[in-house]
Amino acid sequence: MTNTHRSRRIGTLVAASTVALLAVTGCTAGGGGDGDGVTLTWWHNATSDPQKGIYEEVAREFEEANPGVTVEVTGYQNEDLQRTLIPNALQSGDAPDVFQVWPGGEVRAQAEAGYLKDLTEPLADEIAAYGGVVKPWEVDGKQYGIPYSFGVTGIWYNTELFAQAGIEGTPETLPELVDAVEALKEIGVAPIAVGAGDLWPAGHWWYQFAVASCSTETLQTAIPELDFSDPCWIEAGEQLQDFLAEEPFNDGFLATPAQTGADSSNGLIANQSAAMEFMGPWNAGTIGSLTPEGTAPEWLGWFPFPSVPGTAGDPTARMGGGDGWGVAADAPDEAVELVRYLSSADVQRRFAEAGSGIPANPEAADALTDPNLQAIAAGLAESSFVQLWIDSALGPAFGNPLNQAIVNIFAGSGTPEDVVKALEDTAAAQ
Repeated sequence: MTNTHRSRRIGTLVAASTVALLAVTGCTAGGGGDGDGVTLTWWHNATSDPQKGIYEEVAREFEEANPGVTVEVTGYQNEDLQRTLIPNALQSGDAPDVFQVWPGGEVRAQAEAGYLKDLTEPLADEIAAYGGVVKPWEVDGKQYGIPYSFGVTGIWYNTELFAQAGIEGTPETLPELVDAVEALKEIGVAPIAVGAGDLWPAGHWWYQFAVASCSTETLQTAIPELDFSDPCWIEAGEQLQDFLAEEPFNDGFLATPAQTGADSSNGLIANQSAAMEFMGPWNAGTIGSLTPEGTAPEWLGWFPFPSVPGTAGDPTARMGGGDGWGVAADAPDEAVELVRYLSSADVQRRFAEAGSGIPANPEAADALTDPNLQAIAAGLAESSFVQLWIDSALGPAFGNPLNQAIVNIFAGSGTPEDVVKALEDTAAAQ
């Protein structure tokens, strides 16, 4: 899912990073310093500064450290990159050398299709240093991606609008969230923005109710086994229907995009037309990019999704995930070295300092300065279990049918049973 944000000076840092990178890679273009040129293509989802600019700086640093290597770095809008550009490029045999790889089912599908290079041996030191956070990019004991960000999904909110509505603190239970919705309606703002036009933001609400309704054991066994017989999957849809009955979302939510433009759900938060949005750790940056100042506003806060009383789920379980870097199966060795540099503490610290997300490299965790990202990092640390976003966990074949069935509930034309049927039908076709 997307990550964009604030800029950073470079100056003497380039020289320092270059020296460090030369020591790490020990290679030049063509692997032997013989002057042969190597051009690497690198695709990511940062379409605005500062993160776009940081990635461009990183590409130039890598070129300086590896004479003869050219890095063509391009940022694309997240939905286009994930749903269209990367799948089409992989299937056509003309994939970029380094590109974003999503965890769970998507990395599994790409690895099994032979699209990804096995990074287990060349990046063994990085994998060991990162620890358990790399596991969602592991397939059959082999590592096919290195995460650069990992965090939990929660509710971003406008502290000023909460104060105007007389809401004290933040909701800790679903009934308290419903009370906040009613209070916000009374002051004439949309309580919650959702970009259902992009499907997956609406899908996240059902995923979260599934995390609340299903036991941890069910989540851990049912998803890999594609077994959706437990009644908790139906209950998740019923929880969503009950919440929709409160009319908590912005007008026109079925056509609202998530992150593009003033009329997106991010834009409604940025212009203070809506008070809350349920979204991942990248949201401070994407909201900030739509403010006049281009940075996350001071009134932006974050809190964990409230617990849902009376359900089988663990109230300390969270939903989340991250973004990672993968290398095309036929990419040159220099592409692996680029991922090594992207995974370094220096680059990861810049990612954290820019407010772009929660860095996956543990050596960069102390670089987080944004209080909301610090709160998300704490929420991750306090979680008893983190369920990958369910469409990511299941794999690319499930995303559209699952999320469309969920959006049909939002539209009033679908049922909880329809969502489970979409899951079962897709599983049967595997």
